[in-house]
Amino acid sequence: MSLRPLLLGAVLLTAVSAPCRAVAQTLSVPQDFTISVFAEGLARARFLAVDPKGTLLLSLPHAGRIVALPDGDRDGRADRVVTVADNLDLPHGMVFHEGKLYVGLADRVVRFHYDPRVLRATNPQVIVASLPRGGNHPYKTVTVGPDQRLYVSVGSSCNVCEERDRRRAAILRYNLDGTGETLVAAGVRNAVGIAFNPATGRLWATINERDWRGDDLPPDYITEIAEGGFYGWPYCYVLQRRPHPDPDHPFARPERCVGMAIPTLEIQAHSAPIGLTFYTGSQFPAEYRGDLFVVYRGSWNRSVPTGYKLVRVRMRAGQPQGIEDFARGWLEEGRVHGRPVDAAVGGDGSLYLTDQGSGRVYRISYVGSR
Repeated sequence: MSLRPLLLGAVLLTAVSAPCRAVAQTLSVPQDFTISVFAEGLARARFLAVDPKGTLLLSLPHAGRIVALPDGDRDGRADRVVTVADNLDLPHGMVFHEGKLYVGLADRVVRFHYDPRVLRATNPQVIVASLPRGGNHPYKTVTVGPDQRLYVSVGSSCNVCEERDRRRAAILRYNLDGTGETLVAAGVRNAVGIAFNPATGRLWATINERDWRGDDLPPDYITEIAEGGFYGWPYCYVLQRRPHPDPDHPFARPERCVGMAIPTLEIQAHSAPIGLTFYTGSQFPAEYRGDLFVVYRGSWNRSVPTGYKLVRVRMRAGQPQGIEDFARGWLEEGRVHGRPVDAAVGGDGSLYLTDQGSGRVYRISYVGSR
């Protein structure tokens, strides 16, 4: 894989001085920040994790691999691509806990022994077995909470249907040995991203709602998860904080919506929010500390495309104060240049961002004065 500066036409990929700093005159971030290509040639790049030594890990589900992207000389570009684990069944979400690497596969969660010196995961142990696999949303995302328990999100098998397995369209919780399965939230059609707010210890998730209801219904959402909450799918959805029965579902009646959980933040339908991370680094200015960054992968089921960007959710005392664009440019005048997926705070305090469409990982760093 070549990590030399990339030429797009005759334009060198580098930061430029302007009201926004841009990459290849396409991607832009706020003034005093810069965005650059950290690694490339990583087909269908998905989720990120940071190992105990600060090395970035990336899942490549369709290649069946997890790779490490070390930056030993700290020049802001990966030195090489190192295979951490391979021959895996759709590896997706990853989390480190007490030096062990937990990975969500197609139908299970596996824990590896991990050696940060050689960047290798070995001795796989199945922690959670026989999760529902396949369907429209096959990926499994994992995290470990402040309660020292494992959380797993499982998407629905379909657009609108009656699921036979209650673990579909749900967020599950387990003890670290895989026992004690608990349904944390139900009716979340596809909670691709899950993360704990370090300020409150509460779980947050990104939810991709159903398709084929037109350009603006139902809203996707970003939400703090209510323990035991039912979020409506497939019978109901929320619009402007009011529940509505889904007219396309034969069993959707108003009484099905009574008592359903109301999402924290509704966003434009078909934005496809995926990865999310709370900023815990020290490189960005202090006002960014604790803010939530969310990646919108972008629409496919909309007449006018939307999404394709990274947004910042300003937080205060653990509660959102507003949403603003932070990195954009993957969508220009209806043309799509990539599909951003996940974000993670690196060991250096930079924000790293995957692009499934281009096979790149980007690095966003602060370069202004404080």
